Amino acid sequence: MSINKIKPEMALSRNGHATFRLDEEKDRRPEDADNTESGIGYCGYLLVICSFFLVLFTFPLTIWSCIKIVQEYERAVIFRLGRIGKGGAKGPGIFWILPCTDSFRRVDLRTISFAIPPQEVLTKDSVTILVDAVVYYRIFNPTIAVTRVENADQATRMLAQTTLRNMLGTKMLSEILTDREEMAEQMERILYEATKDWGVKVERVELKDVKLPLSLQRAMAAEAEATRDAKAKVIAAEGEMKASRALKEAAVVMSDAPAAFQLRYLQTLTEVSAEKNSTIIFPIPVELLSQFSKQH
Repeated sequence: MSINKIKPEMALSRNGHATFRLDEEKDRRPEDADNTESGIGYCGYLLVICSFFLVLFTFPLTIWSCIKIVQEYERAVIFRLGRIGKGGAKGPGIFWILPCTDSFRRVDLRTISFAIPPQEVLTKDSVTILVDAVVYYRIFNPTIAVTRVENADQATRMLAQTTLRNMLGTKMLSEILTDREEMAEQMERILYEATKDWGVKVERVELKDVKLPLSLQRAMAAEAEATRDAKAKVIAAEGEMKASRALKEAAVVMSDAPAAFQLRYLQTLTEVSAEKNSTIIFPIPVELLSQFSKQH
């Protein structure tokens, strides 16, 4: 007895019939080696032979129902009496089927993109936001994509929606607004781990937009404006402090060199005459005015 057959029996004795059925389904995976026409039985062989002779006798008429063509980006998964044919998926190009016993499904291997509808999410800090995203995926194993899941496209879309809601519910609003790339990569990993058993590979996830409530936008705008005003006042105060220090040093220099004060006065007259040439200012020392007041 092989090891693969021993394990289901041991699981049956410990956990019951449910585990046995699970292991039995695992042994009957569609991608396992060539379990195709060997299991159709004598009745199946008889039906295949009858179908072949029917096609042979009506050859000019049934040729069009036997020949099928798939494009370069497509593959055909052929079922013969409900079982997958040998070799897995067929294509691209021409292949043959028997009209009465065979059926097939086309699978597109190109990268498919879809937009996740805006999801209303409550963040970790209790803020309600609307987030939408774009997901890019492709089917890398047509056989598994047909046999493991009923509709791989719809299943991937629904999984992407629920994953987006669950992931954003564990994030703060500031993290969502600043760490979009990191969250997109995290969501891509989660989707890939969940869909690789379906034959689907999620290649890329992008968060398109994060919409905030109008009241929250106003509050954030007011907060940002107050922050900018505070920074502007601090910068202005620092500038005045540096200017006062520079004026103090200039006053010390001028006190040591009286000619520097006269040069500064002439420079000021030049600047004033360039802007308003009809205005001339003559500074009068305060000490001179005080002498006049004492005399009177």
